[in-house]
Amino acid sequence: MKPILTLESVSVSLPEGADRPHAMEEVSLSVAAGEILCVVGESGSGKSMTANAIMRLLPQGVTIAAGRILFEGRDLAGISEAEMRKVRGAGIAMIFQEPMTALNPLRSIGDQIGEMFETHTRLSRAEIGARVLALLAEVNIPEPEKAAKAYPHELSGGQRQRAMIAMALALDPRLLIADEPTTALDVTTQAQILTLIRDLQRRKGTAVLFITHDFGVVAEIADRVAVMSQGRVVETGSADAVLNAPQHAYTRQLIAAVPPLKAPPPRPLASEPILTMAHVSKTYRTGGFLGRGQRVTHAVKDVSLVLPRGATLGIVGESGSGKSTLARCLVRLIDPDGGEIRLNGRDLAGLTRAEMRAETRNIQMVFQDPFASLNPRRKAGELVAQGLIVHGMARSQALARAAELFALVGLDPAATDRYPHEFSGGQRQRIGLARALALEPDVLVADEPVSALDVSVQAQVLALLAELRQRLGISIVFITHDLRVAAQVCDLVAVMKNGEVVETGPIGQVFGQPQHPYTKALLASIPGQGFGLSRDLAAAAGQA
Repeated sequence: MKPILTLESVSVSLPEGADRPHAMEEVSLSVAAGEILCVVGESGSGKSMTANAIMRLLPQGVTIAAGRILFEGRDLAGISEAEMRKVRGAGIAMIFQEPMTALNPLRSIGDQIGEMFETHTRLSRAEIGARVLALLAEVNIPEPEKAAKAYPHELSGGQRQRAMIAMALALDPRLLIADEPTTALDVTTQAQILTLIRDLQRRKGTAVLFITHDFGVVAEIADRVAVMSQGRVVETGSADAVLNAPQHAYTRQLIAAVPPLKAPPPRPLASEPILTMAHVSKTYRTGGFLGRGQRVTHAVKDVSLVLPRGATLGIVGESGSGKSTLARCLVRLIDPDGGEIRLNGRDLAGLTRAEMRAETRNIQMVFQDPFASLNPRRKAGELVAQGLIVHGMARSQALARAAELFALVGLDPAATDRYPHEFSGGQRQRIGLARALALEPDVLVADEPVSALDVSVQAQVLALLAELRQRLGISIVFITHDLRVAAQVCDLVAVMKNGEVVETGPIGQVFGQPQHPYTKALLASIPGQGFGLSRDLAAAAGQA
């Protein structure tokens, strides 16, 4: 079949002073109508730069240095910006990784989708309105009329991603580029988005270039696969060939880093609890006037859990299930409305703010996005030392301890003098761990600490957590929507839905022999199960 898109030895040069001269080097690949080509690799491999080069959306100072980008036989690298604007949207459309940053927060969803028709067609306002509603219905957004009037912040993450897909499909493009569209989504929403893209692609015959670092997604959706490393394509082939008989060492390394759903053999757990939650609740009330017409959300509802000393308790569920709200209640970033949270027998929920500040050294948190939680204007060593200084340690001693903590989490102690932006995503997460460990806490609350990391970096961070748990004897509450990750690091697991714990127990038992329909639905939604990512659930149950 004749390709719609062909890249012929495309090189993209970086500005002077960059770590390497090229972001892409002699990249050649193609995608045909009705085909899904997955481009896979770690952060910095050149995946997103490939998409940006095709769309001619390269950062300032980054240029296409060589090669041709042929779209339906026309070299996009050589056309004017005015001509390229006509191609974007109508010929090639793109779904971005984070819809919240790609969508205009000041305009309604309907207006933003409608802009595609206003720019590229001569349809009337009534016709545009009808097309917008039809698109929202096509991507399975409930109540299209209501969604069209909503602003981005009023939709869930999955609904925002669906709105981005609707916008991308508005003009029936011949090529759809999807740049990590499911990375931050929970497994059920991810499964829905993948099914939606696949169904739309088959129905319309669209060519799809799907960028991801998740081999489960690759196994679920790809016809062919291109593996990228350091700006080069190192392997291409059918999905079956690349996944089941990879030829390049780098491909084998990536696949080996994918965590199986099969839980490791259970460890003996202490009978003594270090953290107990009893009937914890948190309710949010928004909108309304003088209490009338308020929207009431029971984010956490009557949750009771026990964390044994030295164990890891996983809390899993979809976005909006209450996982992160519970985590924030544990460290008192928000105050629960009711219930008890006892750490070493002391009720944290009943402490004053001053008392809680003294208690924070015993319970620390690792956040999902380390870049957002690290002050970009302060050096990494100072960020790690900050808690020690606040609790009375001399600055020079605290900075020396920060260097020791860098070594503990596998970073060069000399790197304490660098700023957060000078580290990779995995390294920043290690800094977040070092900061949390500085006060030698009894309990570490890790809120989605690896959700945005590549599989190889993810594997390193998970191994580090396991090592720290063993060496330091810390107990961990591990929040995640990735069941494969939970299976590798957790001794116990609690499944949350709509603020409630619907099932809890040893990880092998819950994942191997789930009792609640919601747990079964989560496990069934994991992408790439035919690839063996769910390796022998029955065996996992037998280990419980």
